[in-house]
Amino acid sequence: MSPTSSTLGKQPETRTRLVESAAELFSRQGFGATGIKAVLAAAAAPYGSLYHFFPGGKQELGAAALTYGGARYRELLESVYPPGADVVEATAASFVQTADLLEETDYAYACPIATIALEVANSDELMRTAAANAFESWLEVLEQRFTAAGMTAERAREVAVEVFCLIEGAVLLARTTRSTAPLHTAGRAATNSVAAGLAAGRYDRTGRSNVGS
Repeated sequence: MSPTSSTLGKQPETRTRLVESAAELFSRQGFGATGIKAVLAAAAAPYGSLYHFFPGGKQELGAAALTYGGARYRELLESVYPPGADVVEATAASFVQTADLLEETDYAYACPIATIALEVANSDELMRTAAANAFESWLEVLEQRFTAAGMTAERAREVAVEVFCLIEGAVLLARTTRSTAPLHTAGRAATNSVAAGLAAGRYDRTGRSNVGS
C-alpha cells in the first residue's frame, strides 16, 4: 500500500470534505469552470484522494455533490415546513428568508443544484439523474406537507411544482438584477397558490359531497 493510500485509509472524513467542497464550488462557479485542483485545495485533500474515493473522476464527484446538496436542502425545507405547520405561512416565510439570505451573502447565494443542473442536463446523464432525484426529493417534502394540510394528492403535486418553479426562477432573477423584489413578487404568487390549493381541497371534501346529497 502506498503512503498516499495509507493516509487516505486513516482519513475517512476526506471523502466528506471533497463532496462538501465540490458542492460549494460547483454551485457558485459552475461544474466546468471549477477545476479538480480547486476542489482538492478547498478540501485540504491530497491529489490522489479524488480517484481513490471517486474512480469515475470529476463526473462521479459531481453526482455525489448533487446528491449531497439535495439532501442538505431537503433538510432545510423540512425545517421550514415542519409537520403540522401552517403551509401558507411557511411558504410566505420561505421566500422572505431566501430574500434575506441573498442580501446577507451579497447575492452570492445559489441553489445547490440549479447551477450545475443547467450546465449538465443535456450532456451528462449521471449528473442529470442526480439533479432530477434531488429536485424530486424537495417536491416530495412539499407534496407531503400540502397533502397533510388538506390538498388532494394531485393538487398538492401541482402546487409543489408551482412553488418550486417560483422560488428557483425568483432566485435567478434576483441574483442577476441584484434585487430581492422578484422574490417578494414570487412569494406572494406562491402563497396565493398554496391558499387556493387548500381552498380547493376543502371544496372537494365538503362542496362536492353536498351537491350529491
